[in-house]
Amino acid sequence: MNLNRLVALGILSSEGPLHGHAIRRRAEKVSVERWGGVSVGALHRELHLMERDGLIAVVRCEQAGKRPLRTVYGITAEGERELAILRESALRDLRSQPDPVGVGLLFGGRVDPRETSELLRLRERRIRAELEQVTSERTRLAGTLSATALAVFRRQELLLAAELGWHEEAVVLLGRATPVALTGSQTPAPEVPNQEV
Repeated sequence: MNLNRLVALGILSSEGPLHGHAIRRRAEKVSVERWGGVSVGALHRELHLMERDGLIAVVRCEQAGKRPLRTVYGITAEGERELAILRESALRDLRSQPDPVGVGLLFGGRVDPRETSELLRLRERRIRAELEQVTSERTRLAGTLSATALAVFRRQELLLAAELGWHEEAVVLLGRATPVALTGSQTPAPEVPNQEV
């Protein structure tokens, strides 16, 4: 799925014709690059591709003062159809992202569980810092964002909190483990007590 295209088309659909820099500023305002996997720097290139594909069209060119000439784009009827397809695909997607942590744990080779636990503790601290940053950003922008945007920020907070919960459980499980290679014999994973959420 092309999330850059979804972002650019969505901004043009909801806000009307804009130039590339304005589209980029809107995307940066909600930090979509950090939590949404969108490459904000690639939005200008995506605009050219969408124009080629007939999803957007040049509305006009404008120049403010000594600034460079800017091309203002508007979404076409075909772009609105593409946006609807991208939006539906995004909202139906159950995969949050590729899972490098799972791949690293399963295919990391023969590693002492204490070493893995330490790496996970470092990762946990980074997640806590990210959670604090997202919460701070949501609080700071609360008066300027739509209810939908606030809901997206809140979702990110909850995902990070769930990841922290997994870390706590994983460190306990790994503390009971012994080093084994993926292809070696493995003992069944210990049961984790059921925790109330």
